[in-house]
Amino acid sequence: MMLVEETTVPQLALPVAQFKDHMRLGSGFADDGVQDPVLESYLRASMAAIEARTGKILIEREFSWTLTAWRDDRRQPLPVAPVNAITAVMLIDMNGDETFADGDAWYLEPDSQRPAFKATSACLPAVPVNGSVRIGMLAGFGPEWGDLPADLGQAVMMLAAHYYEYRHDVSHGTPAMPFGVSSLIERYRTVRLFMGGRV
Repeated sequence: MMLVEETTVPQLALPVAQFKDHMRLGSGFADDGVQDPVLESYLRASMAAIEARTGKILIEREFSWTLTAWRDDRRQPLPVAPVNAITAVMLIDMNGDETFADGDAWYLEPDSQRPAFKATSACLPAVPVNGSVRIGMLAGFGPEWGDLPADLGQAVMMLAAHYYEYRHDVSHGTPAMPFGVSSLIERYRTVRLFMGGRV
């Protein structure tokens, strides 16, 4: 299985001004914007870390997910949440030839933890022998920073500030994920149960 981020978070969606306020950085100077690229990089790093830890996509963007077999012929859990739309389902044969899957054979089952790709009838479209299927998705809480839940937005700010403050510290004593950030994102982490349970 392979998840690919097809589009990135737009620069205009990043809360650089709010991050400056959070950091209490000075303003009104001629070189106010000189640190903007640095602050942007820490915001992006913070968002990526929180997305990796929770499986939740913060700012809406496009992804594609390729797999070689369904976990279940009727229901395939998706790797990220929230998923707002399935944009395309391509069946790819062993020669790399692609065919659109019948749009009437499947639908998106929304879920805040594990949305799923579900069959409308007996089973999902058959994956070609020695081939794969690629699912295109639009995932994220929304296209704007204001679409994020307040606690996740605060966690991003706190972690980005942590990265900024310790940017020159190469010691192993600095925690990668401060306790306050971990506490804020804990309820968004996906519970994974195996042995017949939900995953």
